[in-house]
Amino acid sequence: MSIVAILLPDFALIALGWALYHVGRFGTAFWPGLEKLVYFVLFPTLLFKVTAQAKIDLSAAPGFIATGVAAALAAIALGMAARRLLRLSAPAFASALQCAFRFNSYIGLAIADRVYGESGIAAFALMQAVMAPLVNAVAVWALAQHGNFGLVRELTRNPLIIATVAGLTWNFAGMPLPGVAGHTLGLVAQAALPLGLIAVGAGLRLSGVRSAGGAIAYFSTVKLALQPAAALLLAHLFGLSGVFFGVAVIFAALPASPSSYILATRMGGDGELVARILAAQIIAAAVTLPLWLYVIGL
Repeated sequence: MSIVAILLPDFALIALGWALYHVGRFGTAFWPGLEKLVYFVLFPTLLFKVTAQAKIDLSAAPGFIATGVAAALAAIALGMAARRLLRLSAPAFASALQCAFRFNSYIGLAIADRVYGESGIAAFALMQAVMAPLVNAVAVWALAQHGNFGLVRELTRNPLIIATVAGLTWNFAGMPLPGVAGHTLGLVAQAALPLGLIAVGAGLRLSGVRSAGGAIAYFSTVKLALQPAAALLLAHLFGLSGVFFGVAVIFAALPASPSSYILATRMGGDGELVARILAAQIIAAAVTLPLWLYVIGL
């Protein structure tokens, strides 16, 4: 399968979401409702089903996780280094910093599924279970001086983390999913990826992108180029191969998470700046992700 064939459907759904938001007549209440459905119901169902049934190679998991953590720490350090390079206010910098290391699960899961199938989703979910607490903690720490936020409470209530941990627990206990339950979960999970990508497109905000050129260029370079380059090097050093090698690089190459905007606005940061960086990264990822897929041999 060509790289274009792998990625074109996913970015076509993102474009569809943007078009539907701007020209569709769904009402302003529709899109927040869709986002909640995807985040609280569809994606947790997908993650639980796949991790509960997946065959996970635990012998390669430590190197896989170490690759993801080390690459993220490198991106965090590079993001922090920009404090003296960019002329941003403290709230703006703390808000934009997230865009150097947080990851877009919707796009990542869609690509992992298209490239590796359910084994790719399982590997992605495993990485996500470890990385989400780390990157969220750093993001909250950076913004903490601008507001109050219950980090532990938020992480323990995160539906994606809960679903992944529950699925892994079910998997390691050796329990099969009952036929009817498994089929029902499968039907719900099938809606997660396409609706998630449409929601990403609907959330794109393209106005004002040029006014934040310096921050966009720096944080996008770190997120879309330097972090995956670090992951590629580390994956070789840890001797990863197959699905773990590919997912480690794909995970690092993703644009930043849409929840970065929510976190910035909730904690008194510069949400508009984050929205502009996120929009630019998703557009740029249409070019950078195919390049990384080519580099890893897909």
